[in-house]
Amino acid sequence: MTIPQLTAAEAAAMISHGDLIAVGGFGPAGSPKVIPPALAAKARSEHEAGRPFKVSIVTGASIGASCDGQLSEADAVERRLPFSVNASMRKAYNEGRVKYTDLNLSDNASHLRQGLTGQVAYGIIEACDVQEVQGKLRIYLTAGIGIAPTICRLATKGVFIELNTWHSTRLIGMHDIYEIEDPWFRAPIRITQPIEIIGLPYIEVQPSHVRGIVSTHLPDEARVMNDATPVTEAIGQHMADFLLWNMKKGYIFRNKLILQSGVGSGANAVIGALGSSTEVPNFYIYTEVLQEEPMRLIKEGRVVAASTGALTLSPQHLQELYHDMNLYRGRLLLRPSEISNCPEIIARLGVCSLNTAIEVDIYGHVNSTKVSGTRMMNGVGGSCDFTCNSMLATFTCGSTAKDGRISSIVPFCSHVDHTEHYVDAIVTEYGVADLRNKCASEKAEALIAIAHPDYRPLLREYLRIAQGYGGHTHHILPAAFAMHDTYRRKGDMRLTDWSEYILP
Repeated sequence: MTIPQLTAAEAAAMISHGDLIAVGGFGPAGSPKVIPPALAAKARSEHEAGRPFKVSIVTGASIGASCDGQLSEADAVERRLPFSVNASMRKAYNEGRVKYTDLNLSDNASHLRQGLTGQVAYGIIEACDVQEVQGKLRIYLTAGIGIAPTICRLATKGVFIELNTWHSTRLIGMHDIYEIEDPWFRAPIRITQPIEIIGLPYIEVQPSHVRGIVSTHLPDEARVMNDATPVTEAIGQHMADFLLWNMKKGYIFRNKLILQSGVGSGANAVIGALGSSTEVPNFYIYTEVLQEEPMRLIKEGRVVAASTGALTLSPQHLQELYHDMNLYRGRLLLRPSEISNCPEIIARLGVCSLNTAIEVDIYGHVNSTKVSGTRMMNGVGGSCDFTCNSMLATFTCGSTAKDGRISSIVPFCSHVDHTEHYVDAIVTEYGVADLRNKCASEKAEALIAIAHPDYRPLLREYLRIAQGYGGHTHHILPAAFAMHDTYRRKGDMRLTDWSEYILP
């Protein structure tokens, strides 16, 4: 069967107002790049003609600017889930123009299969190659997978494939495509080591299910990571020391160190610092996203092997990887997000997780999504998947933000994504607060000790006054958000007196 060759505009023309569109890839890696802009152009044209046009978008995680950015700017999105880092889309969330559903990434594909997300009309995925074998179509993905296997199975009106020749076919064989069975009594996911293969290297569909192929030659839209800073270097060294101490104590196994790292320049720098520590043994990675530093460490042999959902690398680094692909075979594997973030596997492997926080309160609750408790940053992503199931769950953050005007350690988190029950340790440039086996007041003392020196007296005074109110967790509820309120009113959290917030 001959698959229709389409232009991006022809593909977009088939999509209707109100459709739920499912998009492959994970982050900018493997994201479609030409059909979403064509869909944005269609939306503008419809709006100019006085007709409504909006679609809902579900993706594997965040997505490239050609999707989130252009569609949000064209006012073409009704609902978006489950994660996004695009500034334009974030603004639309916070202004109420797009309905945003934040969701743990491990639940995303299963919610689609259950029908909770709605009925997918069309899927859009990116491939480096498409082959017809014995009447079936084999789709070989690019640098990110996300929910692509589920998309291809559930899209009721069919799938569009962006065949992107910028990505090398050397990627073939680097994917492990596997969908989790539906309940009940489903089989265990038999992954017992980071790069064990349990699926196929391609997605297989009936040719009739593909509505068309759109040819492209465009790089992924991953941003270049910022250079390490003295703060991230200090955090990385504290993290290295903490891991070594845990190994010496026997809390984690020295010869089986498996790490997960969150997304962003800070997380990238921390992994780099760990790799530079000669005392940290060679380690494995089981994570959702691989950035530049982990890839360098694989090449150098510091990372033995890595399983990931996406290669979120700059175009230059991704092409270098393709050129040296044989160095990574047998040491690198790409998986769907429901496998890269699967709680069952994370717990079985004994992963040590490293994620980033917006703020942490003095009792160990973590806010990783909402600035001042109201403005969505990106979403929870996979941080809950790893935090709740890791052998050692850590969060890192610089002690301050906005040139010192915001403390990352606060009396009470303005929003909580990760409760104290799952958070094992917090790391700032001032050290590590190990929260395990501590009561509430001991956690508070440990966390205040790693706050910025400018804020330690303020936090200690809050704790001293709050202890007079009794209870297990000491709080002065009228004053719990006084630092946040002071920043709102004055642009700096450093209030001078708690008394105006404390009722007589």
